[in-house]
Amino acid sequence: MLFSTLRRSRALPIVVVGLAVQFATAPAFACHVAARLHYEKASPEDREKRATELAERWINADGMNMDMTKIRYALKAVEPCSGGMADIFPCDNVDLLAHLPLADIGGGSGNDMWGWKDEASGREFALIGRSNGTSFIEVTDPETPVYLGNLATRSSSSAWRDIKVYEDHAFIVADFAGNHGMQVFDLSQLLTATPATTFSETAHYNGFARSHNIVINEETGFAYAVGSEQCSGGLHMIDVTTPTSPTFVGCYSGDAYTHDAQCVNYKGPDPDHQGKELCFASNEDTLTIVDVTDKSNPTLVSRTSYTGASYTHQGWLTEDHRRFVLDDEFDEINFGHNTRTYVWDLENLDAPSVDITYDSQFPSIDHNLYVRGRYVYQANYSIGLRVLEMDDAGMLTEVASFDTHPESNSSSGGAWSVYPFFDSGLVAISDINRGLFLLRPNLPASPIFEDGFEGGNSDAWTNTEEGSSPGPSPATAPAKPEAPAKAAPAEAPATEVSAPATESAATEAIGPTQR
Repeated sequence: MLFSTLRRSRALPIVVVGLAVQFATAPAFACHVAARLHYEKASPEDREKRATELAERWINADGMNMDMTKIRYALKAVEPCSGGMADIFPCDNVDLLAHLPLADIGGGSGNDMWGWKDEASGREFALIGRSNGTSFIEVTDPETPVYLGNLATRSSSSAWRDIKVYEDHAFIVADFAGNHGMQVFDLSQLLTATPATTFSETAHYNGFARSHNIVINEETGFAYAVGSEQCSGGLHMIDVTTPTSPTFVGCYSGDAYTHDAQCVNYKGPDPDHQGKELCFASNEDTLTIVDVTDKSNPTLVSRTSYTGASYTHQGWLTEDHRRFVLDDEFDEINFGHNTRTYVWDLENLDAPSVDITYDSQFPSIDHNLYVRGRYVYQANYSIGLRVLEMDDAGMLTEVASFDTHPESNSSSGGAWSVYPFFDSGLVAISDINRGLFLLRPNLPASPIFEDGFEGGNSDAWTNTEEGSSPGPSPATAPAKPEAPAKAAPAEAPATEVSAPATESAATEAIGPTQR
């Protein structure tokens, strides 16, 4: 597999930087390839040749261009899903509540997103990454969202921006955007902000210049920058328990580049690792599990590839930590099958395995997914939102959908990410071309688990005799305790932290379709 060789070098050839800039508005796949080639161990001449070949492959791939064209769409009113359509959008069991186009929330193209709830007031906010900044939108009344303002990029524009939240602060990174570092933003400002405010960052962390994603364990208050120029692209660990003073605390570079990860206090079925802080990392061609309990001495638990690995992009744990649901961004291109979702069995973390795959009915490339209760919420580029229901055995069934990009089912325009964790049951989609969609899934009410997931808040929109309303799903478990109240922080100077210079067998094929 070609992609398995495009990793783990410590040098950054100039050609790759040039390619990354050239592809800023070109195919997403060529961008990913260019961005990763600086870990190639080959000679500079070989890297340049391979970079050119791979770039041309994705530029010329039929229908696979990253379409960042901004598409105007004017929503007239709430659009229930009826007869398989919500206005111009194909749908199934998902109502369209509101839409805000990119031009109305700061411009640029759309990328990643996250959400925040003010616990004291119950108000909810969507945080939308764009090529040129971050938008803050109140969605407490999802039928009338309010654009509160913009935090501009700290450096240059970029197709990649990522956002996560710890308590009442947002942490924002960008890839291939010059010396961007990590912006820290006090979200309590949103409670008194007037619409269309131009915000300033509250603090800044410069322990790295670029980072592809930012990961936060909200239980411990540690952030993990991944895909940066530090730690060989692996886990760059930051203490954010005092949000305005982020502090570098450790580095894991043992498996080189990490594209994305989820870091948790593990409570799953493997007794050898219960109670430890673990990161489940999507490392391009493997699921790599790292014990980061001791930040000064992180250790590898396992590194496992799988049949069909092309670009291990991102994934999320089920709430009981029994399974890990993963998407591979390039397998649809390389092997010609429809959108494929991989379900990992985590009974033994030292030897995890893919025991189920699920193929959708469309050839779209998958991008980001999250798990809440028994549902998997997927942002699959040109087919938009897909909601899959998982049964006790880990088998998946599609139960709801909303296509934000009806122009095509096989391009890389459309839905970049999804946020399904609002307590109200609202689901938000950030779309590359069209901006923000606010949706209400009408999910099946009957339980399919015998035992249900443990832990987490599994409230979801469900069908009732009176109609669709927010309420607990059958997988609901006690919510996490509220964090203690904190005094509003004063403006803080940028934190000056320099990172140190420290530097399995494949799973048997399962499918097509689900097995």
